Amino acid sequence: MLFNSLEFFIFLPVVFLLYWFVVHKKLKLQNLLILIASYVFYGWWDYRFLSLIALSSIVDYFIGLSIHGSNDQKVRKRWLVLSALFNLGLLGFFKYYNFFIESWVDLLASVGYELENTWTLKVILPVGISFYTFQTMSYSIDIYRKKLEPTRDFVAFAAFVSFFPQLVAGPIERASNLLPQMLHKRKFDKLKSIKGIELIVWGMFKKVVIADSFAPIVNDIFSNYSDFSGGTLILGAVFFAFQIYGDFSGYSDIAIGTAKLFGFDLMTNFKFPYFSRSIGEFWRKWHISLSTWFRDYLYIPLGGSKVGKLMGIRNVFAIFLVSGFWHGANWTFIVWGGIHALLFIPSFVLGTNRRHLDDSVDQKNMLLYVKNASQVLFTFFVVTIAWIFFRADSINDAIHYIKGIDSFKVDTSSFIMFSDILLIIVLLVLDFMRYKKIRIHFIFWILMVMAIIGSLNREIQAEFIYFQF
Repeated sequence: MLFNSLEFFIFLPVVFLLYWFVVHKKLKLQNLLILIASYVFYGWWDYRFLSLIALSSIVDYFIGLSIHGSNDQKVRKRWLVLSALFNLGLLGFFKYYNFFIESWVDLLASVGYELENTWTLKVILPVGISFYTFQTMSYSIDIYRKKLEPTRDFVAFAAFVSFFPQLVAGPIERASNLLPQMLHKRKFDKLKSIKGIELIVWGMFKKVVIADSFAPIVNDIFSNYSDFSGGTLILGAVFFAFQIYGDFSGYSDIAIGTAKLFGFDLMTNFKFPYFSRSIGEFWRKWHISLSTWFRDYLYIPLGGSKVGKLMGIRNVFAIFLVSGFWHGANWTFIVWGGIHALLFIPSFVLGTNRRHLDDSVDQKNMLLYVKNASQVLFTFFVVTIAWIFFRADSINDAIHYIKGIDSFKVDTSSFIMFSDILLIIVLLVLDFMRYKKIRIHFIFWILMVMAIIGSLNREIQAEFIYFQF
């Protein structure tokens, strides 16, 4: 079920009313309703894959109890390995099986050994599998590390795994944050609900007004890049940068806002990343739930930055390459991750990667200073160039796209309009106001709702980009 669909606009108030006015007296009934609603929400896309979520919930529920119930470190480790093999096995089969087979066939062909590809399968990628497998796997890891005690309430645990607001595109929640909220009585909070509605409106605005407006333009430019001038290709890359930001951060805002309606607080997933002054700051503000997941469960276990510069560089490349590969079974995503690693390494070597922490950002207005403004523009520039590889169908297409940027001439006769640039300005202004915690006047919320309603009249509603990951 899509957030920007008529079905969701019927589904949400129905579940909300049942939750607060029918089953509100019993926590177990509230959790059961969340579980049923989450399975309906996910099954609306394809009910067959509900079995994967159920199986993942059952496996990690019992593995968590088994790890906690043993004092033998070897036994605990075996259970943890089983959890990792199960979750990564699911993810590997559905998402990466064909990629590895095709890459192997291509590798043999490159050395002159032609092999007929008869092993690929017609596998449908289950929506959200990259998110909920990481969520359940972190539960087992935290129990193994003795940072978390397992729950014996299976309904609450299954509701945590399948919680519908963030099920298919995050944020990737930690059990230490969301599970305790499942286990404690929730009371209706008017102020929290108002905040939730504001986030839903803001997220919808970014998705259906901003991102979906850019989608057909970006698709046209990237599909026919050889037909356009350099200036248009630059605009195409910039438009994609704002499309993916509006699309993904919009989903996160809707998810966080929807969760607030039911009394839950999810982790922040974006902190105005396009106001970042360095790659390090960008990754502290972009897809935070994923970057912190890799930090806590891959980077730090590998030794982080405490194993010397050389091994530290290895660890940096590891998390960026794995992060790229997490996004999709295509070499373009791996190259995208590698580019970010190369951009990050200089500051890592010089020890400046921890500059511009959130506290320091809140104390000054970066746009009042030429230095900070230039750093913001440069960071956005390199991030946008990297986005070309993320969006392109192949590495070859990405390289030729960049090579095509040889002039600043823009094909205004095609589709580039003033309104497209205006949308970016509106997004940046509103984002900056939220960044500086400037209250947005009520009239702007009304205008956003009107713009959302107008945009929903489009014949084609684009799916969220991160559904494919």
